[in-house]
Amino acid sequence: MIQQNGRSLNIGVVGGGLAGLAAACTLAARGHRVTLLEKNEWVGGKAAVHQQDGYRFDMGPTILTLPSVLKRIFSEANRKLEDYMDLVPLDPQWRCFFEDGSVLDLISDIQKMRENLDKFSKNPGAGAGYERFMQISKQLHKVSDKFFFWRSVGGIADTMEVGGAFSPAVLKDVLSLRMGRSVAGLVRSCVPDERAAQMIDHFTQYVGSSPEASPAVLCGIAHMQTEEGVWYPIGGTRAVPVALEKLARELGVDIRTSIDVVSIQNDGQSVRGVTTASGETFQFDAVVSNCDSVRTHRELLNGTATEKKFEKRRKYEPACSGVVLYLGLNQKYDHLLHHNFVFSKDPHEEFDYIYRQGKPAPDPTAYVCAPSISEPAVAPPGGEALYILVHTPYLRPEHDWSKMLPEYREVILDKLERTGGMKGIRDRIVCEASLTPEGIHKRYRVLNGAIYGLASHGKYLGAFKPANRSKDLKGLYLAGGAAHPGPGMPMVLMSGWIAGDTVDNDHQAGQLAATAT
Repeated sequence: MIQQNGRSLNIGVVGGGLAGLAAACTLAARGHRVTLLEKNEWVGGKAAVHQQDGYRFDMGPTILTLPSVLKRIFSEANRKLEDYMDLVPLDPQWRCFFEDGSVLDLISDIQKMRENLDKFSKNPGAGAGYERFMQISKQLHKVSDKFFFWRSVGGIADTMEVGGAFSPAVLKDVLSLRMGRSVAGLVRSCVPDERAAQMIDHFTQYVGSSPEASPAVLCGIAHMQTEEGVWYPIGGTRAVPVALEKLARELGVDIRTSIDVVSIQNDGQSVRGVTTASGETFQFDAVVSNCDSVRTHRELLNGTATEKKFEKRRKYEPACSGVVLYLGLNQKYDHLLHHNFVFSKDPHEEFDYIYRQGKPAPDPTAYVCAPSISEPAVAPPGGEALYILVHTPYLRPEHDWSKMLPEYREVILDKLERTGGMKGIRDRIVCEASLTPEGIHKRYRVLNGAIYGLASHGKYLGAFKPANRSKDLKGLYLAGGAAHPGPGMPMVLMSGWIAGDTVDNDHQAGQLAATAT
């Protein structure tokens, strides 16, 4: 709450995605005046919903992990998450289908998972290797929590500031990050079974980057998921922004939809407000941008010194994009769990196509969500609201998805039939919709259609994203998948909390004054 500096700030949040909502709730809970401006007719960003012919589909994220992040946001207002959402635990967390016909379930209990792997694999070291990997993952999670999470970080120097004076203990933690190693390299040094390794690789697919080029520190995601579990919100993941919007309104946040912000007003030193496409100007003491961090600078700060400094700081590579099929089936597949992965035959070839060649993989991995097992109301009786996501390259100039989608749809359905055991899937489809990289780019104003913000490529510094507090413009803060700590539902929510917390801390420290009316 507002204490030392008396007057509350007048803060604008540009974009009502999950991070924008989290920032707005955090700031309003601490007594600030918050106006949230969203260009679409709804808030929640990619966590939208599609309804068709009695079927209900989550359009974006479908896997909820780390519910403690959501709980922390609600606790800012002395509210309990349980009063706003009904969460159902899912265990097994995933079912994995492989090209050789084998099937493996991922369960949260590490000891039981070790036993399952020993039965599954012909390699006697598979189970012990998985347990060893999870021990490393736990350490990586611990160090990330200490130096990386819950604060504005834009590079390794920022983590050292948090850790205090450099000491043997800090050095030990830094060395434990396995800098210089990739996710895929660390996984395979522990787990000799290639199928099991492929399953573990996909812990890091929350960040939309190649495991072969991403830093090993991201392996900490595995422990985060097994420690807190995988959850399904009744009503789908759309229930998350619905709950946050309800909290925001209770706290007095002024939410305005269908307002397109086209520029962030500033005097070269500090933020002054924003201007909309209709020419309306809002005066603010600070602005939290939940737009893609790169597009924030290239479009909302176009031609400014702030944009030029941002562009010179590093190269910004988009994460991968994807094709999503929303299929209403008249008959469900009983062998599917809520979350399923239908894996490619050769992950190295798959990643090469997506991340190096910039082409859709001819034999892709498909994520399949079949939510009726947890909530039958998503489909008519006996049916299924099937959500299928296949990662693709981010949008290139030569990509014309109006022509590419029909052919790639057949590749995906063939894969589901062949590897996922979903025989006759075409005959069960009664309604259908889709989203392509081009559609994602236009709908969500992300960088080149990227689902997960910026790529995490680089074995040393790939995990770092632009800091939540702008280094170049006072009063500008960044939140979302293209800002620290990165993509994935819990990280995006954390990003919003960090942005809000940083604004408030800067105000308490006298670095931001209340001047806007």
